[in-house]
Amino acid sequence: MVAAIEKGYPQKEIAEASYQFQRANEAREKITVGANEFVVDEPSPHILYIGEEVAQAQTKKLKALRERRSNDEVSRCLDALKKAASQEPTAGADGQISAVNTMPFIVEAVKAYATVGEICEALREVYGTYTETAFA
Repeated sequence: MVAAIEKGYPQKEIAEASYQFQRANEAREKITVGANEFVVDEPSPHILYIGEEVAQAQTKKLKALRERRSNDEVSRCLDALKKAASQEPTAGADGQISAVNTMPFIVEAVKAYATVGEICEALREVYGTYTETAFA
């Protein structure tokens, strides 16, 4: 199975099954109540529009947060998180959680006011980013 996953076989099969399902649905070979048969006509839902001023306000709040927090403490917490994430987890003989469980380090980073983006970037540096191989 590992070799099949590395070659992208399961992903390709899922994509093919999805394509065949959609094709049959659109050709009405397969009836889906509420999608292609027995559809109720109703007005479109109201779509929430968030203006540019919200993004500007959030940017201002983020800048203020970064000015008032201890950036040295944030850096220390993020470095500890990266160190823990880079270690190989092991199951303890007594069934305890691995000493390199990253959750306590994430909680400490949050308490130091590290942002979600900073925490994710720290983990990306260790683990990298997943790239779909089936469609590459």
